[in-house]
Amino acid sequence: MLAAGNQFSLAVLALVTLPLMFWVAPVRPRSVLAIWTTAIAVSVVLLFAAYFFEPALFWQGILHARWINFEPAAFGMSVSYRNALETILVSSPPLMLALPVALVAYIGWKRTRYFGNTAPLLIAALLLILALGAPNFPGEGFHLTMLVFFFVFAAGVFADLLETRQSLLVAAALCGLLSASAIWNLWQLARLM
Repeated sequence: MLAAGNQFSLAVLALVTLPLMFWVAPVRPRSVLAIWTTAIAVSVVLLFAAYFFEPALFWQGILHARWINFEPAAFGMSVSYRNALETILVSSPPLMLALPVALVAYIGWKRTRYFGNTAPLLIAALLLILALGAPNFPGEGFHLTMLVFFFVFAAGVFADLLETRQSLLVAAALCGLLSASAIWNLWQLARLM
């Protein structure tokens, strides 16, 4: 819900977290509901604080918010897919290398398929679908948030790969990716100045 403070269309993540919480703690559904409700309430209070606790101002913000402009026709347009690919490529070329490796390892190795890796992958996939279906402004927030979850997924899978017999090879690859990422980020900063 805090992400909705950045872009209202990201409030969909609040709905996604509830089933994930039930997945993690299926024997304590009342506790899950209490924790989720409390988290939503605290987030709403923090969002309300961003409007200086002015109910009229907050209400006007809610009324004029662009929640989501989901356009099913966007799934048939190549520009939607190109934008998603460009988001990953421009934001982090090393992620373009790490993500396919992480997906292959996830599919091919049962040990990587647990909640810590599956949840970020599912959320990233949902955000990718929402980004493809909302090619204008609300979709941009989905693109950026999707990147975060792809990073978490790739990091989790690579952490599992570090525990194998090929840990030196994986560590060397990760050092190369992290170095490439640092160089890319410095180059992007230099271009802005």
